[in-house]
Amino acid sequence: MRLLLLLAASWAVLGLALADSSYSHFRLPMALRPQKYNLRVLTHFEDPDNLRFEGDVKILFKVLENANNITLHAKNLTIDESLITLRDTSSANKKNCVSGTEVNTVHDFYVMRTCEELVAGDVYELSIPFAADLNRQLEGYYRSSYIDPVTNKSRWLSITQFEPASARLAFPCFDEPDYKAPFVVTLGYHKRYNGLSNMPVKEIKPNEEIADYIWCEFEESVPMSTYLVAYSVNDFSHKPSTLPNSTLFRTWARPNAIEQCDYAAEVGPKVLQYYEDLFGIKFPLPKIDQIAIPDFSAGAMENWGLVTYREIALLYSAQHSSLADKQRVASIIAHELAHQWFGNLVTMKWWTDLWLNEGFATYVASLGVDKINPEWRSMAQESLSNLLVIFRKDALETSHPISRPIELVSEIQESFDQISYQKGSTVLRMMHMFLGDESFRSGIQNYLQKFSYGNAEQDNLWESLTEAAHKFKALPKSYDIKRIMDSWTLQTGYPIINITRDYSAGTAKLNQERYLLNTQISRAQRGGCWWVPLSYTTQGERDFANTAPKTWMECGSSGEVLPKTITGLPGKDQWVIFNTQMSTLYKVNYDERNWKLLIDTLTNGDFESIHVINRAQLIDDAFYLAWTGEQNYDIAMELLEYMRREREYLPWKSAFENLKRLKSIIRQTPNLEFFKRYLQKLIEPVYEHLNGLNDTFANIEQQDQVLLKTMVATWACLYQVGDCVPKAVTYFKAWRSEPDPDKQNPVPINLRQTVYCTAIRHGDDNDWNFLWMRYNNSNVAAEKRTIMSSLGCTREVWLLQRYLALTFEPKQGIRKQDSMYAFQAVAYNEIGFHLAKDYFMNNVDFIYKFYSPIVKDMARLLPPFSEQTFQQSDFDDFRNFVTEHRSSLKGLEQAIQQTLETMLTNVQWKQRNYDQVSVSIRSLLDKPIE
Repeated sequence: MRLLLLLAASWAVLGLALADSSYSHFRLPMALRPQKYNLRVLTHFEDPDNLRFEGDVKILFKVLENANNITLHAKNLTIDESLITLRDTSSANKKNCVSGTEVNTVHDFYVMRTCEELVAGDVYELSIPFAADLNRQLEGYYRSSYIDPVTNKSRWLSITQFEPASARLAFPCFDEPDYKAPFVVTLGYHKRYNGLSNMPVKEIKPNEEIADYIWCEFEESVPMSTYLVAYSVNDFSHKPSTLPNSTLFRTWARPNAIEQCDYAAEVGPKVLQYYEDLFGIKFPLPKIDQIAIPDFSAGAMENWGLVTYREIALLYSAQHSSLADKQRVASIIAHELAHQWFGNLVTMKWWTDLWLNEGFATYVASLGVDKINPEWRSMAQESLSNLLVIFRKDALETSHPISRPIELVSEIQESFDQISYQKGSTVLRMMHMFLGDESFRSGIQNYLQKFSYGNAEQDNLWESLTEAAHKFKALPKSYDIKRIMDSWTLQTGYPIINITRDYSAGTAKLNQERYLLNTQISRAQRGGCWWVPLSYTTQGERDFANTAPKTWMECGSSGEVLPKTITGLPGKDQWVIFNTQMSTLYKVNYDERNWKLLIDTLTNGDFESIHVINRAQLIDDAFYLAWTGEQNYDIAMELLEYMRREREYLPWKSAFENLKRLKSIIRQTPNLEFFKRYLQKLIEPVYEHLNGLNDTFANIEQQDQVLLKTMVATWACLYQVGDCVPKAVTYFKAWRSEPDPDKQNPVPINLRQTVYCTAIRHGDDNDWNFLWMRYNNSNVAAEKRTIMSSLGCTREVWLLQRYLALTFEPKQGIRKQDSMYAFQAVAYNEIGFHLAKDYFMNNVDFIYKFYSPIVKDMARLLPPFSEQTFQQSDFDDFRNFVTEHRSSLKGLEQAIQQTLETMLTNVQWKQRNYDQVSVSIRSLLDKPIE
C-alpha cells in the first residue's frame, strides 16, 4: 500500500495520531530516543519537468518506555509502508514489524503501529523508504536554479532548508531540536555534479543501477538536531581558505559568481578563529563549507559544517557592492559561524528559547566583526540599530516576551523576529556590560563546555553566569542572574524611567513603568517591573566611559516596582544623563529643567563632550516621549536644532529614524511644504560638510563617515537640498551614455541607491526601462537589490502598476525571496502607497498562495501600510479587510495584530500632536540661523 502524506487530509479530522491512545500533544512522545540515522538520498535532475528525489532512512532508536507504536515526523512524502522494516537489534530472536500507519496532519506525526510491543531498554532499527518532488517552496529539500551565461539555459541544483521544522519534508525523522543523534548521509547523483553535506566525503562509489550516477558517502557526524542536517547536489565552484588548525574551509558559488567569494573566504576563517578563542572550544568538525544559493528564503542558515546563504549575504563585488553591503556580508557570516557553538554545539531544548540561538549569535557576531574590522566602529552602529528597532517594536502591546511558549510550527516561524534577534542581542549586551568581560566570558565558556553536544534552557545559562559573576565579584552574593534577566526575557516590553530631580538637595527620585505607544492604555494597566542597572554621569564628570551600574532599580518579591532615590547629584546649573552609552534597554524622561540644560549644551556648548551614543539616545528619547505626550514637542524640536552642528553618524541615524515617522504622516498633509523647508534647513550644513554628492570617498578616513554621507545624500535628494537632485541626474545620464553600461558605471558605488532612486523619481519611462535592463543583466545580488529598490521610486502610476505585476511573476526576473523588497519599494513611495495597498487588498488570496507555505515572508509586505496609515477611516477599512480575509492571512496573526496597533497609534498621534508639530516646525523656520 502506498501512502501519500500530502493527500492524507482525511486523517486531519481525527485530531489525533495514535491507534492506542488519544495522544494529540504538539510534542513527540518521550518513549523513544534516536541513536543514529543512516540517510540515503538519490536526486534526479535529468528531466526538468520532473525534478525529484527518493531514498531511505535507517533510524537506530532506543526504547525508554514500553510502547506499541513509533511516532515521528513526516510531511509531503510518498511512503510505501509495505517496505518499512523494523528489527530488534538486541536479539535476533525478537521479531517485529509495522502492522499499520496513521498520520496527524496538525502536527505532522507519522505513526507506525508495531506488531509486537517495543521493550524498554532495547535498541531497534527502523527502515523507511520515501520519495517526493524537489519542491519550489524554498523549504525541506528543494530545487534552485541559475542561468548559464554561455548556453542561456537553466542549471539546476538542490539544497536543504530544515529550520525550524522542515527536515520532515525531506525524510521521516524525530524532528525536534532535543532529539539529537549522529547522521551518516549518502547522496546519489550524476557524476558531473558535486555532493555536499555537513561532514567531509568518506567514500565515492559508482551506482550499479543507474549509468553515470555515483553514491557519495559522508563521514558520520557529531550528534546534532535534525534542523541542522544539510546536503546539496550542485555544479558550483569553490574558493579554499587556510586555517592554522587544519580545518578545511571552502566558499561555494555558481561558477559565474566565484570571483565574488574572495571576501567571504577571507572573513570566515578570521571570525572562526576569534570564536575559538572567545568560547575556549575548538571548532568541532574537520571542515566547514559556506555556499551561496540563488533561491533562498532565509537570510542564511547555520547548518553545522555546511552553512547556506542568500547570494546577497555571502557574495561581495568591490566593483558593485557598497560599504553597507560589505558590512552586511561580514555581519551575516559572523552570525552564522557564531551559531556553530551557540545553537549547534549547544542547542535549545525547545523553540521557546530560540533567542538563546539567535540573540547570542546576533550579539557575538557584533563582537566578531568589531574584532576583525575595528575601523568600521560597527559595534556602536549595531548596538544603536538594535535599540532603535526594539524601542519601536517592543513598545507595542502586541509584542511578546523574548522567551515564550510555542505549540505550533506557525508560532515557531513567528518567533524568528526582531524580539528574538535584536532584543535578545540587546539584553545580552546589557548583561555583558554590567558583568564585565571576565565574568561574561567565563560564564559562557562554562555553559558551552557543560552542555556541549546537548540541549539547554535559559535557566542553565543563568546558572553558569551567576556562578561566574559571584566568582569574579561582578554581582553581590544577594543578586542572581536569573532574577535579573527573567525580568527582561519573560515579560513583554521595556521600562521608561521617570527622573525627578531635587536640585537643592542634590537628589533624584526614580520610578519605572512599561512604555507603550498606545496611549489608550492607562498607567494602571501597563504594569511590569524590570531589574535595571543604573549608570549615569553629570555635566561636571562627563564620565561616559564607565558603563558599569552605580546602583540598581530593583523589583519586590511579588514583582512590584520599588522606587529609587539617587543622592550626590549636582545643583541646578548641571545636567545629569542616565544610561551611559545606552547600555540598557530603557527610555529616560527627565524633568523640564534637566532637558533645558541638556539642550543648552547641545545647541550652545561643547556638545561633543556628551558621548556620541548618548547624543543619539537623547534624540530618540525626546521624540518618543513627545510622540506619546509624555512631554511637549517643543523640547524634541529644540533639541533637534543642534543637528546643524552634528557631524557623526549615530546621532543622524537616530534623528532620521524619528523624522521618517513624522515624514510618513506629514507628507500626506497640507504642511508638507513647511516640513520640506525645515528639513532643508536642518540637513544643509552636514550635506555641505560632506561635499554633497561629489565622489570624496577615497579621502574619508573614518568608515562610518561613508555611511553618514550615504544616508544624508538620500534625505538631501528626497528634499531637494542644494545641488543634490541635479547632481544625481547628471550621474545617471552619464551612466546611460556609456557604450557598455553593464561594465562601465561612473556613479560612485556608495551613492548608487540615492542616484538611481532620484533619477527614476525625476525621470521618465526611458530611464526606468534602462534601469530594469541593468537589473536583468546584473550578476551581483547586492546590485540587483539596489536597483530593485530604486525602480519603485518612479512617480509614474502606470510604471508602478507594471512593477507591482512584475513583482509576483518570478519568470520575469524577480525571485520569490526578493519580491517583498520590490513591493516595499512601491509601497513606501507616496504615490505607490495607495496603489500597493489596493493591489494587496484586491489580490490577497493570490499573494497568500504565492508565498505559502512560508507565509512569514508575506508579513514583510505589511510595514508600509502600518507606518503610513493615520486616518481613522483608513484604519477601520483595513481592520474590516482583515476580518473578512482571515483565511488568506492565516499564520500572520502576530504581524496583523502589530500592523493594526501601529496604525492605531498613528491615528492617535495625528489627533493629539499634528497641530502642535506643525506650529513647532513653522516657528523654527522663522528662527534666524545662528
